[in-house]
Amino acid sequence: MRIEKLAALMEERGFNGALISPGANFYYLTGLHIHEAGERLTVLAVNPDGEYHILAPSLYQNVIKDFPVTFWRDGENPYSKLGAIMKELGIGGKVLVENTMRAGWLIGIFHSGNRFDPYPLSMLMRELRMRKDGEELRLMQKAAEVADRVFEEILSWDIVGMTEKELALKIELRIRELSDGISFEPIVASGENGANPHHAPGDRKIRKGDMVILDYGAKWKGYCSDITRTIAIGKPNEKLVEIYETVREAQENAFQRVREGIKAREVDRAARETIEKAGYGEYFTHRTGHGLGLDVHEEPYIGPDGEVVLERGMTFTIEPGIYVPGLGGVRIEDDVVVVGDKGERLTKADRELIIL
Repeated sequence: MRIEKLAALMEERGFNGALISPGANFYYLTGLHIHEAGERLTVLAVNPDGEYHILAPSLYQNVIKDFPVTFWRDGENPYSKLGAIMKELGIGGKVLVENTMRAGWLIGIFHSGNRFDPYPLSMLMRELRMRKDGEELRLMQKAAEVADRVFEEILSWDIVGMTEKELALKIELRIRELSDGISFEPIVASGENGANPHHAPGDRKIRKGDMVILDYGAKWKGYCSDITRTIAIGKPNEKLVEIYETVREAQENAFQRVREGIKAREVDRAARETIEKAGYGEYFTHRTGHGLGLDVHEEPYIGPDGEVVLERGMTFTIEPGIYVPGLGGVRIEDDVVVVGDKGERLTKADRELIIL
């Protein structure tokens, strides 16, 4: 059980407990989807012996089953109940706390007399979550297949005259029809807006001569995909065609570098050297990729300072880009898993320049 693996790591590293609030780690450890907006204290408490207990508001009585759980009702003090759970489990001293726990909750826990030394839960959880098992990879492949299918459908849409916002909404709706939802809000960046890597879709209409960056992802049973393709509408600017080919080569070179035993920064270096050699180094303004799984951004990060040694089952994006202010940009992104002496793409949509 995953909770037992966390407990073993806690004991090994000298931590006396963990407090996990709803989110990706909570789901990873329990399989429970708790959609808590933050107003009602909900915590999974785990000790290094592998004992655990959930504190949750009573509205989740029909959701949390087959777990040791204490429910609380509006009007009761949930912090005193959590304190009793922590005392029962012997949680104190060095305690791991969910990185994304609301500050109000943590303050409430301390003000209720529950004193401990907090440490970020990510110190251990990243070690558990970086390496995906067969079932996790199957779910990620399904999410990637949805992303590929949506791209193929986009190519059949009449997008000339659409605003970026209209196209982003259409992409989102199609993803929701085919999967459990989006892994993040779609990015549609057309023309000169493509020079902004995280452009928020706006009212600019897509027109002939544009290069359009499409960045989106799907979720399947909690696991994310994340794909970017850049397409041309009509005859593109020759400079942007040159940039496209540079990015495509950089992405391929980085992909070919993937294998067990190398550091993440070596993958980044392969992409960065290609772009620098072509004279566009100053326009590659972000890391080459990021880990992918229950979160759309997680370990391992594929950047110049990426010291994580790649291992079988690690999943991440490879997404170099070039962004020239006043002209536009190009990004090509795939989801990749380490399978041994090579990488394997989960997303397989065409990477050649497509002109609509």
